[in-house]
Amino acid sequence: MAHPYWPLFDLVVRTPRLELRPIDDGLAMELAGVADLSMFERRESEFLSDWVTVPSPERERRSLQFWWRNRAEFSADQWILNLAVIVDGRAAGVQDVQATAFPLRRQVTTGSWLAQPFQAKGLGTEMRQAVLHFAFDGLGALEAMSAAFDTNRRSIAVSRRAGYEENGRELNLRGGRKLGTKVMFRMTAERFARFRRHDVVIEGLEPCLDLLGLTGSK
Repeated sequence: MAHPYWPLFDLVVRTPRLELRPIDDGLAMELAGVADLSMFERRESEFLSDWVTVPSPERERRSLQFWWRNRAEFSADQWILNLAVIVDGRAAGVQDVQATAFPLRRQVTTGSWLAQPFQAKGLGTEMRQAVLHFAFDGLGALEAMSAAFDTNRRSIAVSRRAGYEENGRELNLRGGRKLGTKVMFRMTAERFARFRRHDVVIEGLEPCLDLLGLTGSK
């Protein structure tokens, strides 16, 4: 094990076309430079926070601080695992998965973004399928939640292709300033079994289970 004190750095979720790896400082530097408004079809932020609209280099600094903060505050009871999406050796985007009291609730929530040059190739769906495999097959989750503003057609299409069911709508502030409608999605373990891929591989998970609140076993 290359990182005995923080084994998450050895975790890999692999599909035929991409890898998901926890964001270390090297990956953070790469990713900070590829996130901008070109990710979005309407060239408007589809996030709750407006970080992506901030001019460079403040935008990149906020990205780094966000990932560092999540790592520093990571605990077995509440964690946000930021995973870099790596395609052909390049950092292409981020796939997040987070949970609170996971051993009791067995629920995760996911969020993601993919840089514009990597879009429209099916990678958005593949990275979501990969993180669902991690949650359900790797951690023993019972359900996974996701959401997107109703203007974010690409994210909504990914959720539907991955097999989620729509689970209601709610009003929320886009960028903390503009009211928008979020479409909520839910995936259960039973439903995942019908839609799961069979070519996803997880490596290095066992040493991480304690950090994720699973005390050495699912």
